Amino acid sequence: MKVTAPYEEVCRYLGYKKGAQPEPEVETLIRTCTARVEQAAEPRTVSTLLPLTFLEGNIMKLGPIQVKSAALHRNLLGCQEVILFAATLGLEVDRLIARAGAGRVSEGAVYQAAGAALIEEVCDRANDALRQESEAEGWYLRPRFSPGYGDFPITCQPEIARLLRTPERIGLTVTDSMLLLPIKSVTAVIGRSREALPCHRLGCEACGKLDCAFRRD
Repeated sequence: MKVTAPYEEVCRYLGYKKGAQPEPEVETLIRTCTARVEQAAEPRTVSTLLPLTFLEGNIMKLGPIQVKSAALHRNLLGCQEVILFAATLGLEVDRLIARAGAGRVSEGAVYQAAGAALIEEVCDRANDALRQESEAEGWYLRPRFSPGYGDFPITCQPEIARLLRTPERIGLTVTDSMLLLPIKSVTAVIGRSREALPCHRLGCEACGKLDCAFRRD
């Protein structure tokens, strides 16, 4: 999968507000480092379809995984199935970031931002393909929702990885502290409904953390 990181998104992750332009020398650094991240990346994704069951309160079963989350409950309300999804850029991006961290702070910051923008673009592309497949079968998709959004527990990461068999399929593991490795990776839940539900929230719009420095305006 050949994917490029949108320049505007890299700038956003670096803290530039909408419409703000970096100085020429900074722009050169951003474009150079972003190209290196794109070259190092080996994007891989995996997904699986599971039944969705609503229990009492804000408790749901995503196949065998039981989750309590008001935010995820709102996102999935009206759905009958879920897609478990995971994506990663691979270990070479981690190595690129680690090498820059040993004295090249500016490069390291851009590598981090470019990696964040690139993994989101990978997820968006994969989700578009899943949406097209689902709509061809008469299903509609909700926006993807990741552990850590709102009150969706990050402790669900290991179960998602286990069900998707991410270590052997895409090289993605979960640490004891619930971090994903490689670091530029994502796990998510995507609801499927037989009805086109009135929800158009994507990314930041689905998250309740209004004071996040990287939030879109």
